[in-house]
Amino acid sequence: MRYNNCMVEIEIGTNEEGQRLDRFLRKYLKGAPLSLIYKIIRKDAKVNLKREKNVYVLKEGDVIQLYLSPEEIEGFRGSEERKQVRRTFRIVYEDADVLIADKPAGLLTHGDKSEKSDHLTNQVQGYLIEKGDFVPSKEKTFAPSPVNRIDRNTTGLVIFAKNYSALKKLTGYIRDRKCIRKFYQTIVCGEIQEEQELTGFIEKDEQKNVSRMTGGNGTDKSVVTRVRPLQTGRIKGFEGSLRNRVFTLVEVEIETGRTHQIRVQLADAGHPLVGDAKYGDRGINKAFFAKYGLGHQLLTAERLEISGVADDYQALEGKSFHAKLPKVFENIKRDLSDK
Repeated sequence: MRYNNCMVEIEIGTNEEGQRLDRFLRKYLKGAPLSLIYKIIRKDAKVNLKREKNVYVLKEGDVIQLYLSPEEIEGFRGSEERKQVRRTFRIVYEDADVLIADKPAGLLTHGDKSEKSDHLTNQVQGYLIEKGDFVPSKEKTFAPSPVNRIDRNTTGLVIFAKNYSALKKLTGYIRDRKCIRKFYQTIVCGEIQEEQELTGFIEKDEQKNVSRMTGGNGTDKSVVTRVRPLQTGRIKGFEGSLRNRVFTLVEVEIETGRTHQIRVQLADAGHPLVGDAKYGDRGINKAFFAKYGLGHQLLTAERLEISGVADDYQALEGKSFHAKLPKVFENIKRDLSDK
């Protein structure tokens, strides 16, 4: 970035190319309202000394001229303080482009209004800063980011892109449902004897953060979940009405990726996840909490299988990556005896 008294020049690098001009400026001048961004593009911005429309796609080596004072630009960019947080994730895989993290329960993938610092994304970025792989002061808009996400209390694998090129490619793989297969493990109520595919439509209540299955009304999202039973049995040590209750350890593959998809579809099919306070059985959840201290849904994003990726990602080709099941999960599996 080069300054003079009335103009700032920004050279586009590999982590910024491929973005539309307006989207780049929205991130670069994050404190500026959208109406001002478009006004700046019309009156106070050029690319390579030429006026461009907001949809212009930036290329590496392009130079944006912003006819604003350095003080105005710094005011819109603001200062970002990064709070140091203790690293709680496990690194499953890492290369120059990709990091695969094993997230523990209780940790958000992204920050939200209630937690802005201690979340997985901040922990991964902090780790990469310590390594020298990510230097925020040298970046204009990019920061290492997750390409998939899992719920706060779901454990397991989250893929991070360490540069913008990897972010575009990996996000495309996830969006197109190709190359990256995602498998989960959980224990559900009831007996599942055969592999099955659950399909339907899901609607999310944004205010309540609750989803439900619907008949599909044109705006609801379609969902596809495949369920394979691994073991069926009773829980050793349960008494009374729960003595003869049957549970099934299952492997779940999701083709789509909607909010609470696994939890909602299995509950709708009559097989809620143990420990699931939103969609599960309150009495069963109470018993698992008393015996194991389980206070949330028992769900782990346990495995990723990757194939058919581009040449730049051949280090991932044909690989299978595994998360470590939490101790509480292992304890419950141990006590799941055959019927």
